Amino acid sequence: MLNIVLHEPEIPANTGNIGRTCVATGVRLHLIRPLGFQINEKAVKRAGLDYWDKLDVSIYDDYEAFLGKNPEAVIYMATTKGRHVYTEVSYEPDCYIMFGKESAGIPEEILINHEDHAIRIPMRPEIRSLNLSNAVAIVLYEALRQNQFGQLQMEGQLHRLQWR
Repeated sequence: MLNIVLHEPEIPANTGNIGRTCVATGVRLHLIRPLGFQINEKAVKRAGLDYWDKLDVSIYDDYEAFLGKNPEAVIYMATTKGRHVYTEVSYEPDCYIMFGKESAGIPEEILINHEDHAIRIPMRPEIRSLNLSNAVAIVLYEALRQNQFGQLQMEGQLHRLQWR
């Protein structure tokens, strides 16, 4: 199972959106404190709609606690400082993709130990970053694509009519 890790997320609506994306894709969400909100805040649940109770989520007191609970984790660090484009790496089916807080990203003290796994989404140089929930979706769906989308439904159906 793929894993999304949010290091000190600050905006409840982003985390709610990411939680909903994780439920829709069968991905586990890991949250590293401090959080900029309470998990039971309406903004988190509103963004996650009625899916929040279906979310596979783990919460850790800090980055060291996360590493202690996941000692064998292969972690890709999504950062604007990354040297590799997110499409240039091969995501293992059980890897972890980590994103930093909205205002500052992943601390350089963490990034420095993951140079080969620091990935970036290309964008114009004058833009600081993408919205966190958008960045998660972009990288996550590439990892899912590389793993043949796992058990996800690949075909849709119309509700009232039928495709010809």
